[in-house]
This record gives sequence, C-alpha cells and structure tokens, in this order.
Amino acid sequence: MFDRIRKKLTVLADAAKYDVSCSSSGSDRKNDKRGLGNGHISGICHTYTEDGRCVSLLKILLTNHCIFDCAYCVSRKSNDIERAAFTVDEVVSLTMNFYRRNYIEGLFLSSGIFKNADFTMERLLRVVKKLRLEEKYNGYIHLKTIPGASEDLIREAGLYADRMSINLEMPTESGLKLLAPEKSHQDVIKPLDFVNKQIIQFKDEKKLIKHIPKFVPAGQSTQMVIGATPETDKEIMYTADTFYRNFSLRRVYYSGYIPISNDTRMPIIGTQPPLLRENRLYQTDWLMRFYGFNIQEILNDQNPHLDTDIDPKLSWALRNLHHFPIDINVAPYRMIMRIPGIGISSANKIVEARKFGKLRIDQLKKIGVAYNRAKHFIKCIDSPFQLRDFQAHQIKAFILTESESKYLKNANNQLLLF
Repeated sequence: MFDRIRKKLTVLADAAKYDVSCSSSGSDRKNDKRGLGNGHISGICHTYTEDGRCVSLLKILLTNHCIFDCAYCVSRKSNDIERAAFTVDEVVSLTMNFYRRNYIEGLFLSSGIFKNADFTMERLLRVVKKLRLEEKYNGYIHLKTIPGASEDLIREAGLYADRMSINLEMPTESGLKLLAPEKSHQDVIKPLDFVNKQIIQFKDEKKLIKHIPKFVPAGQSTQMVIGATPETDKEIMYTADTFYRNFSLRRVYYSGYIPISNDTRMPIIGTQPPLLRENRLYQTDWLMRFYGFNIQEILNDQNPHLDTDIDPKLSWALRNLHHFPIDINVAPYRMIMRIPGIGISSANKIVEARKFGKLRIDQLKKIGVAYNRAKHFIKCIDSPFQLRDFQAHQIKAFILTESESKYLKNANNQLLLF
C-alpha cells in the first residue's frame, strides 16, 4: 500500500513541476480553534527542482491522464510516459499526514483532464471539501480551475480554495492553435471572468451581511509558457496587461519552455530554457504592478523586445534621458521610483529623509540606493559637476562595466531560434 502511494506521488509530483503559479500570497483564512492549520501565513514552504523552479512541497496532479494532446505538455495523451491517478481519499490523506509532520504548509492541486472537464473538476472539488469539512483543515489550498467545467462546480470550489488559477498556456491565440488546436483562449477567459465577478459579488454582499463565506480570498492567477512559440516580448506583456486589467489577477506567471520533445514546431530537446528572458518578463511585470509604468512605455512597436544585457527599468531610462537628471531632493515620489538603482523601499526612505534636510551622496548609499547605477540619473546636494552630458550608449557601457549578471554568464541560444 505504502509503496503504491509513493510511486504515484513520484509520478504526479514530477508532472506538476512545470506549473510555476503556486504562490500563496493574499490568503487570510484563519483557524477557528477546532481545526488544523492556518491559511493566514506570510508564505508557503517551497523547494526547488533541478531546473531551478520554485515549487510547493506538496504540489501534485490528481492524475496525469489527459484527453488533450497539447504539444508543449509532458502529460499529453500521445506521450509515452508512466500514468498514475490518486483517489480523492489518497490526496486528503497525503495532505493531512504531510501537514502533521510539518513537511508542508499547504496544497497545490492540479490535474490532467480525464473523461471531461466536469468529471475532473468534481473530483478536485471533493478533495478540497473533504479537507475543509471533514478534516477541518484550514491551511492554504491553491486549486486549478478546469477549462470548460460548469459554473456551479467552479463556484462551489471557490468557497473552499484560497486561490484558484487557470493557465492561459500560450500568450497568443495563434500560438495556442499551433500547439493545441483543441483549445482556445476563450476557454480560459470565461471561467476567469466568472470567478472575478463572484469575488466582486461576495465583497459587495459582505458590506451588507456580516457573515459571508470567503470566496477565493487570495484571488486568481494564470500562467503563460514562454519560448515554445515565436511571440515577441511585446505580445506577451500586452496579453498580461490585458488580463491584469480585465480580471483583477493577483499574478501572471511566465514559465520558460523546457523542451520535452523533438517536435519541429518548438525548440528541440537540448535547447536551453529561456531563463534570462523569463527573468526580464518578471522584471517588466513588476514595473507594471508596483512602479507605475504603463506597458506601452516599456514595450511598443519601436521596442518589441526587452534588452537581454540590461533590465527594463534601465532600458527605459536610457531611452528617455530627457527626464533626467532628477533632483532627488525635490522630485515627486513617482519619478524617484523610476530612477535606475532605486527601489520601492529606498524611494520611500528618500521621501521621508528629505523632510529633515537636503540629502547627500553618502546618505543615499546608507538608505540603500545602488549609487553606481543611480548616479547617472540623479542630482543631490553634493553631486559632482560635469562639463558635458553622456550619451545613452556611454552610460550603458559604464554601468555594464561596473556590474555582473548571473544570467549573461550562460549562453541563451533559445533567443535566436525564431
């Protein structure tokens, strides 16, 4: 019995590692003193796979059987791999036993689609209901929404899950049709829109009725596979921006494609995953969400790709030198945030510190500003006088000379494939 479960766990945990959308941020589910676990935590325990991906300690598929034949997916029906499936009771037992032994702080549960969408979603729902109602488990649960499942099943699942997510797969409809002709972005948009409207409705009801059950308190997320099809960075990030705005997503995840077959439509086995590109996309996502950048400022028809040798914030600054230098002692917070080498924390400290006097270079360094980078874009009370302005390519050369990137040490040959 134990060996059988362990074998299933090995197969289905390995199949789940390609899904990176497993963050636990945003949950506020609390224990009622009669249950086990607490979803109100700052983060969930993670481990890292050999290919560098961050995964939850119990991150599994209910099954890797699937009726679809998506070329980019290791669980596609035509792939000759070992298949396995957990029963509902086995997933519940694993979760509770692992939690009691302090191996995990939550569950990330996804599944291949077997028989049909409702059949699969119903079994995922049974898992989370049994954990919450029978086992009194109040820890974090991230549940995958199955495209095509009925709204009744999705709505009920949202009452028990902390976060729900559904993968967009490819950034564009044309890319998805190329590798998964049976699927459509509309299959993802419909449940995302339904859950978003339900979240809004429950929040509105809570204003009128005190005791309203929680509905997906940690919100929704989605994931796109990057590098399997030839989309530009502009297309990828414009899609992400649209989904953030239309469905109030907490996160969009960008998963660099790891070649799993020698399909001529995609990079072949042995091609390096686009980890540098993935990193640049996350940096751009961060600028959109926290730094007040409009995506059109970073990527547009003139600049459809992100630079590989410098981060997107520095790239924007070099293309917009007319905004600089910025006087650190009088500039508004919004502009200080846009200075390369200054992050959110440092910008807040600068705004607070200058209330007590003009800031100098040594004070900026103590605050945490990366001065070797920021010095090309700022003025402060003791900035050195310069006889002439430097051009963008000169500033870029100065910064690259003084910095080292852990990403550029490795060849990134996938960038050249398309």
